[in-house]
Amino acid sequence: MTKNDNRLRRARRSRAKIRELGVARLTIHRTPRHMYAQIIGPDGGTVVVSASTLQKEVREALDSTGNIAAAAVVGRSIAEKAKAAGVTRVAFDRSGFQYHGRVKALAEAARENGLEF
Repeated sequence: MTKNDNRLRRARRSRAKIRELGVARLTIHRTPRHMYAQIIGPDGGTVVVSASTLQKEVREALDSTGNIAAAAVVGRSIAEKAKAAGVTRVAFDRSGFQYHGRVKALAEAARENGLEF
């Protein structure tokens, strides 16, 4: 199995547990250059809000888009948008990525700005 296959296997296992909870999920994706986050509704088919380092308001506040500072800005942005949409409680779907570095920075920034998970 490749590295990506292992990551997707971990993601599939955690998403099965999240589906049992029946709450909205904060899912992330990271690439070497960018960080993406979106909150998907409890039905699993509707995107409530999204944020990424590609968005103009996020990119203007950054020097580089592929570091911990950028992930924290995306976390702050997704939390503010979620509160505006009326979502406060989510399950964190890290998509099989390790809870370390940029993933951890995004999660902590989202928690500090009002999301509960």
